[in-house]
Amino acid sequence: MKNSVIPNRGRTLSDRTAFREVYRNRNIYILLIPAVFYFTLFHYIPMINGVIISLQDYSFSGNSPFVGLKHYRAIIQDRDFWLSFRNTLIIGGGNIIMSFIFQILLALLLNEVFFPRFKKLVQTVIYTPYLFSWVAVGGIWISLLSPDRGMINTILGNMGFSTVHFMTSEKLIVPVFWFLHTWRSAGYGCVIFLAALTGIDPCLYEAAYIDGAGRLKQTFAITIPGLYSTMKVVFMLNLISSLRMFSQAYILSNPMVIDKTEVAMTYTYKLGLRNFRMDYASAVAFFMLILIAGLTGMYQLATRSKEQN
Repeated sequence: MKNSVIPNRGRTLSDRTAFREVYRNRNIYILLIPAVFYFTLFHYIPMINGVIISLQDYSFSGNSPFVGLKHYRAIIQDRDFWLSFRNTLIIGGGNIIMSFIFQILLALLLNEVFFPRFKKLVQTVIYTPYLFSWVAVGGIWISLLSPDRGMINTILGNMGFSTVHFMTSEKLIVPVFWFLHTWRSAGYGCVIFLAALTGIDPCLYEAAYIDGAGRLKQTFAITIPGLYSTMKVVFMLNLISSLRMFSQAYILSNPMVIDKTEVAMTYTYKLGLRNFRMDYASAVAFFMLILIAGLTGMYQLATRSKEQN
C-alpha cells in the first residue's frame, strides 16, 4: 500500500514517513539553522543583490535604471576581461597540475616511511606553509627573490650567475606563481591523500605481494585506483579555488608584469572598488560564476561517464 492516500488528510504514507524522519532528527536540523542563516545572509542575499545591480546602471546616489543585459554584452567585447580570464586559466591550470601531482607524490613517499615520529615531523613541516596567509607568503618570497638582497640571488651570485629579476620578469613570473602555490598547498593535499591511503584494504597489498607484484606495480594497480574518489574531489576543489583566485595574484602582482598576472577576480576588484563601476563589476563576477559552474559541471559529467564506462 505504498503512497496510498490517507482519507480526509490528503497525505501519503511516504509524506508521513518523511515528516516522521525529520521530527526524529529535529536536533540535527536545529543545529543546521545557524549555518543556513549565515550562508543566506552573507552569501545568497549579496549574490542576488549583485545580479540585480548587474542589470542596472547603478548609482550610489539617485536612481539606478534597469538596462537588462547591457553589461553582459559589454563583457563579450571586453579585451581586458578576456586577457584576465586567459591569465586565470594559465596560472590556475599550472597551479592545479603542479600542486596535484606533487601532493600525490608526497603522500605516496610518506606512506612508505616506517618511522612514525619522522613521518609526523615531515607532515608538520610541509603543512605549516598552508597556515600562512598569502600576505605572509608573498612578503617572505618577495624578500627571498629580491634582486638586491634576496637570499636566492645572493646564492646565485656566489655561484657566478648574474642577478635574476624573478618578480618583474614576464617570462618568470608565471612559473614563480606555480611554484609558490605548490609550495604553500602541498602539505594540505598531502594530508588528505594520506588519510585516504589508510582506507585501502591491506589485504590487497598482501595478495599482490604473494602474486609477485613489486612496490611500483602495487602502487599503480592498488594505491592509485584506491585514491581515485579522493583525487576527483581534491581536483574539483582545486579547480574551483583556482578559477576564484584573488589573494595570490593581488599580493604578488606589480605594474611590470600586470599583463601576465591580472586574473578575473583582481580585474573585478579593480572595476568595483577602484573605479566604482559596481554594475559592470557585478556582471563580470556573475559571468565568472556561470563559467565556473559550467566548467565544474563538465568535469563532473566527464568523471561520471568515465566511471560508467
